[in-house]
Order: sequence, then C-alpha cells, then structure tokens
Amino acid sequence: MKLFVAKLNFSTNADSLQSLFEQYGEVVTAKVIMDRDTGRSKGYGFVEMTHDDDALMAISELNNSEFEGRDIVVKKSEPTG
Repeated sequence: MKLFVAKLNFSTNADSLQSLFEQYGEVVTAKVIMDRDTGRSKGYGFVEMTHDDDALMAISELNNSEFEGRDIVVKKSEPTG
C-alpha cells in the first residue's frame, strides 16, 4: 500500500522517513518530494509498504503525530487522474 505523508519538516529526508515507517513493517520505498528548481523539500512524500495491515497500522499510529518537530499527516495515497 502506498501512503501519502504531508506536513514534513523541510529537513526530513528519505532515510529518516523510511526509518519512521519501518517501526510498523517492511518499507518498499520512501521518497521525499523535492522542488526541482530550488532542491528543497516540498514538505511531503510517499512511503510504500509491503503489507496493507502494516500500512494501516502506520496510518493509525502516525497520522497527526509529531515527527522531527512537525505534526505530520499520514493517509492512503489516492491514485491521480
């Protein structure tokens, strides 16, 4: 299951994001979206987890929780288009 993670600290990187979610299960990918012009984080990212049950647990535990000084939003990523 792919998760959308918003309101990230601008200093959060993919490694710290992956470490956070690995507490709940196997992480396939963790990515912080960067602005291609400035190279700065856009403050959101995506985490893909192997097992849906682990992803749902991560949502329930991490949504509106504090991470690296910011209250983050975690929800299921909805396909665009």
